[in-house]
Amino acid sequence: MTTQHTQDTQANRKTALRIALSGLIALSVAMGIGRFAFTPLLPMMLHDQTIDLNSGGWLATSNYLGYFIGALLCAFWRGLPPTRTIRAGLLAAVLLTAGMGAFHSQGLWLLLRLLSGIASALVFVYSSGWCLQRLAQLQLPALGGIIYSGPGLGIMLTGLSSSAMVAGGWHAAAGWMAFGLMAALLTLLVWKTFRGEVDLRAGAAATGSADQGYTEPAPVTREVRWQVLAYGLAGFGYIITATFLPVIARQALPGSSWPDFFWPLFGLCVALGALGATRIPVHADQRRLLAISYVMQAIGVIISAILPNEFGFALGSILLGLPFTAITLFAMREARRLRSHHAPGLMGLMTASYGIGQIAGPPLATKLVHVSGSFTPSLSIAAATLLAGAGVYGWLATRDRTGKIAAA
Repeated sequence: MTTQHTQDTQANRKTALRIALSGLIALSVAMGIGRFAFTPLLPMMLHDQTIDLNSGGWLATSNYLGYFIGALLCAFWRGLPPTRTIRAGLLAAVLLTAGMGAFHSQGLWLLLRLLSGIASALVFVYSSGWCLQRLAQLQLPALGGIIYSGPGLGIMLTGLSSSAMVAGGWHAAAGWMAFGLMAALLTLLVWKTFRGEVDLRAGAAATGSADQGYTEPAPVTREVRWQVLAYGLAGFGYIITATFLPVIARQALPGSSWPDFFWPLFGLCVALGALGATRIPVHADQRRLLAISYVMQAIGVIISAILPNEFGFALGSILLGLPFTAITLFAMREARRLRSHHAPGLMGLMTASYGIGQIAGPPLATKLVHVSGSFTPSLSIAAATLLAGAGVYGWLATRDRTGKIAAA
């Protein structure tokens, strides 16, 4: 019996690691490449004079609008089973990324970035939900942090690749095509994992009779509303830096080679932060962790404005990156705590709120740059927004001192 139990445990862990690594790669494709490859390629597009800073801001906004639409689809629409949705989203991320290099029309680029945002949200929400559910079934929920290191590794990979492209004199169009090929190869690695019909709604269906007539307690409903708001503040708080970091750094450090490395450093810290989050007990109060993470990001956002030098940008990249996907992990655990079987819908709603924050960031930044000639005003607003979000989570945690976080 002991030997059999040990073998089952080892088999479960092997399966869980495969699922977690597949989630990591899926988020690397959808987020690190599909969404954030635009950031290191933006300076190349500006250099090629295919767009200006204002047009770049609108391309970013189009992508974030798509992310918002995709999140709403996740929250309110029930279509394909999760694994089919993940596969469709990954395939779309590949084609849409390559399409940015294949076509040369700003109008078409806006459409491609919009659709890419939708695909990113679908893959993010459904990969998160499916992988976290499978890890919970295998009794290894702490491995969820591996999944959320995916965007960081994708960001680091595209950042370092873009640096090499700049050194080699590449045009942005070739960079987009290369990243499309990269996304395709990574997608092939996980294609077989995302199969089967494990439905995120299965738990809710199985307990349907118990849920009939159930009314959510008013305190839970109020907390859901506050958490949706607070999570949206994080979307606005980080997005200006995450969209324009290489541009900001190049303006502050003309002629320096350092700006090419701040974005990969950010990505590395995103991955390390997600992995570090797995060391934090699942039963810790995730709201306190979120408050601490928001404060770290606020410091990371404003430090580059206060110290616009190599040290300031490096420290800012580290402080912005370490809590980046850890925030997502903590927030998704909160969704599972608050809504249990109906967590995917709340995950989608929270992601939609996050998307609204992202949509507002780039237009505000480009407008204030036009007026003031600097990113400092928009970065200051972003840092203040993050501090406000930290205050909301801190208040929720303090108000419910006896509340315990259920295992994800």
